[in-house]
Amino acid sequence: MKAVQIRKYGGPEVLEVVDVPAPTPGPDEVVIALHATSVNPVDWLVRDGGAKSFVKVKFPVILGCDLAGEVAAAGSNVTRLAVGDAVFAMMPHDWGAHAEQVALAASLVVPKPAKLSMIEAASLPTVAMTALNGLRTKGNLAAGEHVLINGGSSSVGMCAIQIAKALGAGKVTAVCSASSAELVRQLGADEVIDYKTTDFTAQDTAYDLIFDCIGNRPYTACNRVLRGRRVHLTTTPTLKTFLRMFANPLFGTKVYGLLTRGSGEQLAYLASLVDQGKLRPVIDKTYPLAEVAAAQEYSKTGRARGKIVLQVK
Repeated sequence: MKAVQIRKYGGPEVLEVVDVPAPTPGPDEVVIALHATSVNPVDWLVRDGGAKSFVKVKFPVILGCDLAGEVAAAGSNVTRLAVGDAVFAMMPHDWGAHAEQVALAASLVVPKPAKLSMIEAASLPTVAMTALNGLRTKGNLAAGEHVLINGGSSSVGMCAIQIAKALGAGKVTAVCSASSAELVRQLGADEVIDYKTTDFTAQDTAYDLIFDCIGNRPYTACNRVLRGRRVHLTTTPTLKTFLRMFANPLFGTKVYGLLTRGSGEQLAYLASLVDQGKLRPVIDKTYPLAEVAAAQEYSKTGRARGKIVLQVK
């Protein structure tokens, strides 16, 4: 089967489309024939070597976390899924989704919502679970609270806006460019701040929870505009962030760095939000799998408004 792998760190030139053996399922696994996978910033961060400090890889490695497709084979202990089922999932952190087939634990795999195409389903797992993990698990968002999403037009940000509303947030403020204002309002943002003209940390409005999706507003800059439970979440944690997390009991502001792992329970909950019309993906561009280098380089520009998807089948 075809897969995209790297044998060393480097630029787009290290991405190779190669033939590798097709996987076989273990007793508790399924093999999925992919229709689509997606590109996340972590893919090119790993490729470049920029994620060495917190993501360890063993070369050669097939990148990619998200997938949607059909069950092609099931292990002897698998009863919940059957061959032919349309499903989606996030790979555990040994990657592997930029391929024609993958094998992974059946517990991580969820039936694809009927409302979503394979392309749409492949765009959701990593970004939506990151948003859910931040808002529900780490942030413990309570009904009626005021949430600010910094980077509201990023892929995680757009999911966070929708999930915050689904969890009962009283008000959601999104920080993005003016050109993205209408899009984030359609997704549920009650208020939009144009980062080019307004610094939200210098305003008088205070928030119960700030979710920084782009890494340019650390908790030290946000303290003065946090109130109540005072929670700060970031998708781009540093060593300093994790050290500060250990000290949370000593401070009024609780700080959390987010590292997302596949979860069947979380993905099933997100699928239920899709079914209820409370969560929808936003796709920016779709590329064939063989053009993964162009897709990663486009992701790296930071200009995408929505997910970048690779079509496999």
